[in-house]
Amino acid sequence: MIRIGPAGWDYQDWQGVVYPAGLQGTDRLTYLTRFFATIEINVTFYRPVSASLAQRWVEAVAARPDFRFTAKLFRGFTHEPGDDTWQQVDAVKAGLQVCLGAGRLGALLAQFPYSFHNTAANRAYLLRLRDHFHEYPLAVEVRHRSWQQEAVRLFLAEHGLAFCNIDQPQISYALGATDWVSGPFAYLRLHGRNRHNWFAKSADPGARYDYLYSPPELAQLAARARRLTAKAAETYLIFNNHPRGQGVANALEMTMLLTGEHPQLPPGLIEAFPQLAYISGGGTGRK
Repeated sequence: MIRIGPAGWDYQDWQGVVYPAGLQGTDRLTYLTRFFATIEINVTFYRPVSASLAQRWVEAVAARPDFRFTAKLFRGFTHEPGDDTWQQVDAVKAGLQVCLGAGRLGALLAQFPYSFHNTAANRAYLLRLRDHFHEYPLAVEVRHRSWQQEAVRLFLAEHGLAFCNIDQPQISYALGATDWVSGPFAYLRLHGRNRHNWFAKSADPGARYDYLYSPPELAQLAARARRLTAKAAETYLIFNNHPRGQGVANALEMTMLLTGEHPQLPPGLIEAFPQLAYISGGGTGRK
């Protein structure tokens, strides 16, 4: 089983591109289930969510039995750990537990920043995190190349932690291309290759992900995805290049590449990306 989808769904610049005019709230989520079998929940990174909000998400995807969320773990555990970090566990679980109990949570992603290097202390921290969230399908994303060694893959596998493979700009000592599977599922997150904005201090936090993958790049990524699916019973491919719906466009292209099927496209997406008309029109690809 391979599930392909975007990271997040609540973006104003998707209005009229991904979404029809006037579509709001969880209706946007329901609309996206026409096209995707997974979506990564982004808001859980910024704050714990209530059980009532998570229940609305579960209800919004009810018409698609094969749908699974992935969710980002609250940044208090990955980017801003402090003395009160572990006191927030119950609050964070409140919403996540609803998705898990409904059978809708495929993965919980602990996304660490580039500054999180492979050290004994950080490996111990991962084990502490696993102990606190042991009931969840926990995946770990790291971005620094110090983690890219076989000993790390074996460490994660030994302790039941899924590795999140990524595509990112190759700047400084960035983690390179991998096709590791260390847990019960495979995960590949695609951040784009915007070298100029990757480490830039910008007022727009989404600027680093402003990127549209080209056909040759998508073919390269599809090859990585196939290697992952050969190693795991379930694979998640998440496009995080979200500005102006680019991740949605690329996710639908990837769906065609990997399945051979011509998925339906939102009408506004074809207007924004006319080069994608070949998908619904039955062509073989864009140039």
